[in-house]
Amino acid sequence: MKELALKYGCNPNQKPSRIYMAGDGELPIEVLNGRPGYINFLDALNSWQLVKELKEATGLPAAASFKHVSPAGAAVGLPLSDTLKKIYFVDDIKLPLTPIACAYARARGADRMSSYGDFIALSDECDAATATLIKREVSDGVIAPSFSEEALQILREKRKGTYNVIKIDPEYKPAPVETKQCFGITFEQGRNEIKLNDPTLFENIPTKNKTFTEEAKRDLMIALITLKYTQSNSVCYVKDGQAIGIGAGQQSRIHCTRLAGNKADIWWLRQCPKVMALPFKEGIRRADRDNTIDVYISDDYEDVLADGMWQMFFTEKPEPLTREEKKAWIAQNTKVALGSDAFFPFGDNIERAHRSGVEYIAQAGGSVRDDNVIDTCDKYNITMAFTGVRLFHH
Repeated sequence: MKELALKYGCNPNQKPSRIYMAGDGELPIEVLNGRPGYINFLDALNSWQLVKELKEATGLPAAASFKHVSPAGAAVGLPLSDTLKKIYFVDDIKLPLTPIACAYARARGADRMSSYGDFIALSDECDAATATLIKREVSDGVIAPSFSEEALQILREKRKGTYNVIKIDPEYKPAPVETKQCFGITFEQGRNEIKLNDPTLFENIPTKNKTFTEEAKRDLMIALITLKYTQSNSVCYVKDGQAIGIGAGQQSRIHCTRLAGNKADIWWLRQCPKVMALPFKEGIRRADRDNTIDVYISDDYEDVLADGMWQMFFTEKPEPLTREEKKAWIAQNTKVALGSDAFFPFGDNIERAHRSGVEYIAQAGGSVRDDNVIDTCDKYNITMAFTGVRLFHH
């Protein structure tokens, strides 16, 4: 198949729409179910590249959750603790959680608000356990190199049979030069084929602390690979093999750092015993539970704790999570890795990152204020590498 007609482009008024292969090549994808749209395919193809590269770099199965051509979450298939199983709402699954299922649970669970209605990518075959997790979440579709028969049957039952399932040829390799059009003008550039699992990326360490643990190097690689497929400007916080906060598409780097840091804090706060013990009523929908937790954690907690409101969600009125309690809990988060798609221009980014437990940083370097950034890292004993690599993505 050389081309596939689509219902419309980014918006319903943008017709005609299709995807196709120039020249003699055939599309490396097969639609097994549903009818993916223009944005679905953009998410699918970008997220597939991300998980394929994560698998190649780490040797572990990988998953990503994409929304509007940027990842909301990305992770490798490390086992889940009991706490993570609970906050990701997978503690009731009867099937054993396989590595690819763990990768998906981590990618989907890191930022559940942003992942609502996402497109999923899996580096390995989608099995029954992973399909079972996918079926219960609000999602637009999934792309993977293969699907077990049981998994495919489960996914075909989702969204009244219309759920988008795409199989991609894992051996497909695009041409080394890519083109795109804007305003009728064609742009051409070499594909960004840089490999981010090169140990030399972490050898230029200008900070006093020069120690990267093996886990830190792995997490920094995950951060950089994630940023390679995230709309710029972007930064990514990673802990224990998964992105916990991604800031995408901001014009100011400090706004990226704050946005991603706030997401990392929310991920950590969801693990606070007081939050995990919230007395939810039976039958609360997942999306409503996510929204309620998000508001409860925020400064707008009264929106869900006011009389006439808390009764909608809880069996009894919870005590607020005070600012002091939040600050004390966030201070317990440690060993977080942070990647940036370009240099940090000022030390304020490091100050904000430190408040979310960042101990390891990889960034391009090359700012006229590198000295200020280095000094701020030394102030908090943070290890930072200058990679010399910029990862802008548009």
